[in-house]
Amino acid sequence: MREIVLDTETTGLDPFDTPAHRIVEIGAVELWNQVPTGQTYHQYIHPARDMPAEAFAVHGISEAFLADKPRFSDVAQDFLAFIGDARLIIHNASFDMRFLNAELSWVGLPALSDDRALDTLMIARRRFPGSPASLDALCRRFGIDNSNRTLHGALLDSEILAEVYLELTGGRQADFGLGADQGRAQSKTVDGAWRPQPRRAPLPPRLTEAERAAHAAMIAELGDGALWSKRS
Repeated sequence: MREIVLDTETTGLDPFDTPAHRIVEIGAVELWNQVPTGQTYHQYIHPARDMPAEAFAVHGISEAFLADKPRFSDVAQDFLAFIGDARLIIHNASFDMRFLNAELSWVGLPALSDDRALDTLMIARRRFPGSPASLDALCRRFGIDNSNRTLHGALLDSEILAEVYLELTGGRQADFGLGADQGRAQSKTVDGAWRPQPRRAPLPPRLTEAERAAHAAMIAELGDGALWSKRS
């Protein structure tokens, strides 16, 4: 199953304020059978408006930095092509989906269905009622290194959220890397930046030699006509 862990950074809290707040960064990480493939999407976007000081304090993305970046209309099709029909894994999904659908509507493209989004904030609140459920709090709970997260950043937050999501749904690398080669690209380091990656080799079996011998003896006692003794 293909999933996309996604995050955005914006100029504010509401795309329908006046003037409208806009997306300035999108980051996304691809999972295949809950294993990171190393495939990512990352795009800075010119918002066609000023950058409020409050937003700059959160993500550190300035108007000057965004001056030569493309508009959302220029990147919308590439973004949609990357996410395809995959389920979207988002922390506080209603926020990001509201902004994404506003941007899509402004360029005349269909909205993303809300039921495509799985909200890790809601999962965390159900699993740990009464406890902090921010991304930083979940990193502390699961022992995930987020020391590089001095400011919010869409790609870094997506990479961290991918690890948090795997913990929330049953532990990191739930299939021990066995599904990592199903036609997906391998994880790798790009320009020195860390990327989540699957386990390089399956874990060794836990069966001891004594247990193997005991099993073999049991099969021998069943005789040649036993189902265990038949080979396909």
